Amino acid sequence: MKKDQIKEALTSSYLNFVNSCDSLTKDEFEYAPEGKWSAGQQMEHLIKSTSPLHKGMGLPKFLIKFRFGKANRPSKTFDQLVGRYKEKLGLGGVASAAFTPQKIDFNQKKKLINQLQNNIESINQKLDKWTEAQLDEFIFPHPLLGKITIREMMYFTIHHADHHRNLIKIYLKGV
Repeated sequence: MKKDQIKEALTSSYLNFVNSCDSLTKDEFEYAPEGKWSAGQQMEHLIKSTSPLHKGMGLPKFLIKFRFGKANRPSKTFDQLVGRYKEKLGLGGVASAAFTPQKIDFNQKKKLINQLQNNIESINQKLDKWTEAQLDEFIFPHPLLGKITIREMMYFTIHHADHHRNLIKIYLKGV
């Protein structure tokens, strides 16, 4: 995907996620099967995972290179990256403590929606300051996938919203 396509996909996937959550009743928003996350917790998890990204995307590129290095391989395609993520999940990969949500109440929904939308808008604005080549040149660490290119991080971020939206749908079948 080119940068403009990435921006459109980010906007679309998070809008779909937000719209799904915004339509939930209090009981649906707070419901979670045993050992799983509620819709509100899924949303907080996405906020926790996009917050470092929107901050990192604004760092000077020389600092990103100094701190994390540069890519030593071409970026994977969207499908390859998603496949790798699913493989890691299948091997028992879970969110680390830093990305694990707290209990979320229905009255927090609007605030969380605003936070998540602000993060995605910020990421899209910061993407404008990156060239296509830089998206494949610079890397960020991912807790499950290791060091991945910025383009791959965008692919992951797009998929991540869809992944959690689908989990909510599956869990709500139990309501």
